[in-house]
Amino acid sequence: MSEHTNSIRISFQNASEGLAVFGPQDMFLEMIESQIPAKIDSREAEITISGGDREVQMLQQLFDVLLQLVRNGYNLTSRDMMYAIELAKDFRADQLLDLFKGEITTTYRGKPIRVKTIGQKHYVTTIKKRDIVFGIGPAGTGKTYLAVVLAVAALKEGSVKRIVLTRPAVEAGENLGFLPGDLQEKVDPYLRPLYDALYEVMGPDQTAKALERGLIEIAPLAYMRGRTLEDAFIILDEAQNTTPEQMKMFLTRLGFGSKMVITGDVTQIDLPRGKKSGLIEANSILSSIEDIGFIYFTEQDVVRHSLVQKIIVAYERAVENQG
Repeated sequence: MSEHTNSIRISFQNASEGLAVFGPQDMFLEMIESQIPAKIDSREAEITISGGDREVQMLQQLFDVLLQLVRNGYNLTSRDMMYAIELAKDFRADQLLDLFKGEITTTYRGKPIRVKTIGQKHYVTTIKKRDIVFGIGPAGTGKTYLAVVLAVAALKEGSVKRIVLTRPAVEAGENLGFLPGDLQEKVDPYLRPLYDALYEVMGPDQTAKALERGLIEIAPLAYMRGRTLEDAFIILDEAQNTTPEQMKMFLTRLGFGSKMVITGDVTQIDLPRGKKSGLIEANSILSSIEDIGFIYFTEQDVVRHSLVQKIIVAYERAVENQG
């Protein structure tokens, strides 16, 4: 027996609302139709949705949410639309309204910085509550960027006195010794993504001043040994490339009034063959400690180009098939 069919109408207040929801050259509308099997007819300031009960209800919730976002002045992107469709399939599209309500801070150009996914929202909330947080997941999920954003916000509001950003200097198939220049010049390329995040939030001039005054320190992980970091926001990036000894050394640097965020992607380990990842070990040893937060991102949280998400999924499938 075929599923009961249904039909509903949704009205726009004006033509520009329709343009915002359908996207340039109806791109968003095509994305919706390719993912949810129902018929969507648009006529002037009204759309008619017809199909199975479940699909029609999904789309009704989706369009209600999209219209609320547009009416609140939010500019939808193709990434937002992809994520909204994924949520709509589980009748969770309304969760987008909470996501886009507040902003964490603004870029130095005044553009609001908001969380883009439920995983990101959970991550930001956990960092605000806990002194040590692990953000584990694929590239492009905003793990490092959001940690830097929160660190800068904490520095600005005076809840920490400085920011310490660090990465293990492990070569992704290259060798540091063969690079030209002194140690600083050799290490800087490894720390580049941290500079990029700072530049976007603070601007190059303010970042340079903060580095000069010692408010921000960017250093390889080896420089952390023997120190206790108090009143600091400390971020360890690319943590999958730490050894267990380095990870333990880093975590025990935590001083009073400090926060630590450890980010990494366990699918991209560049350690020499046979070396265990400190991130994987910490995940198994420390996950039972309630005061430490563990946030696991998935490919759904990827906020880069939509193709990046597809590439990650394809690689994951290949690994599963090999196993």
